[in-house]
Amino acid sequence: MALPPDACSLIVQYVSDSNSTLVSLCTVSKQFKAAAERSLYHTLQLKGHAPTVRVCELLARTPRLGVLVVALSIYAQEDDSDDTSSEDSSDASEAYWNALAGALRRTIRLRFLSFYFGGGGQMEKASILDDCTFQLRAFHCDLAWDEHLQSFLATQTRLSDLYLADFQSLAITPSVTTSTFLPKLSVLECTFSEAAVALVPDRPVCRVKTCFTHSRLEEKRTELQIVVASLRQSKRRIRALDIADSSYDASFSLEVLARAVGDMTLCTELRYIGTLVLPVDGQQRLEFYGYLIRLPQLRCIEIDVSDWDPPPTHAGAMRALTHEMRLYCPTVASVIFVYDFERHLVRMEGHLAVYDEDATTDGIWREI
Repeated sequence: MALPPDACSLIVQYVSDSNSTLVSLCTVSKQFKAAAERSLYHTLQLKGHAPTVRVCELLARTPRLGVLVVALSIYAQEDDSDDTSSEDSSDASEAYWNALAGALRRTIRLRFLSFYFGGGGQMEKASILDDCTFQLRAFHCDLAWDEHLQSFLATQTRLSDLYLADFQSLAITPSVTTSTFLPKLSVLECTFSEAAVALVPDRPVCRVKTCFTHSRLEEKRTELQIVVASLRQSKRRIRALDIADSSYDASFSLEVLARAVGDMTLCTELRYIGTLVLPVDGQQRLEFYGYLIRLPQLRCIEIDVSDWDPPPTHAGAMRALTHEMRLYCPTVASVIFVYDFERHLVRMEGHLAVYDEDATTDGIWREI
């Protein structure tokens, strides 16, 4: 007597963390096979050249499996052999990208897509997205920006969370500045501030992580003015703002804070701000705290203390600075201390400041 589909699904859910068990269940019965395949192919993380090609070719030739994929992550292909000739290497690379393109055209219900190709520059392979029909919710893209990527993004009417490793506004239709381009975008991360300038206005963007492109002070001031003007045009109030800098400076951080608190559309709902230099000088630090007082919803702040000597990276020193900051901004519940690009998190638990040495801080700006 066959088990009902609901019972099969419950059993599969119980063993969903074991791929080998799910594969075994596929051989038990048609009911188990259907439930196990849904779990096996729902989320795929593909690493290495040969495994990626095998799975992608399977998805391309088996449409019933392609429609089961909801989340797909592709990691940089590995160079498996140093002895491979350049011709063979080129053929293998072409097979890799062809397999990816074929799989993407079959995964019509894909909602979460990530390309992790960092470390070696952006891949100019966005043509693999041509003719794709899925509607994404989140997209992490390490591909180089070109007309293929811009045309693909123009079709994504439901995309809300976007990471870009590259950006440029190409003179093709539709333009990235039109409000119909990514109309649901709410979270944007890109190291090019030009992306924020182009993609925030007239969209419901409320979380932005970017970086100053220029290094000269006057150019950065102009860039800051342009970025703030773009943030002001978002359809929603900004909740998280993280602007990295190639050279952190206490005086310029005060200018960034002054810009933020001087605009009601930025300061009233802001829950996360960074990365700002915490001044060593007492008078400047009081000015810094004076700006924080005007951020009524602030929950987390990321501060750089690389200029401090000795560095306040001892748990006791970080707890003391957190309590000092809360004297002026009591809504702050978490402080991320950055020293030489190492991050340390102190969070409030009741009235106690607790140093969390195991915390991961990269995604806090997205969640808070």
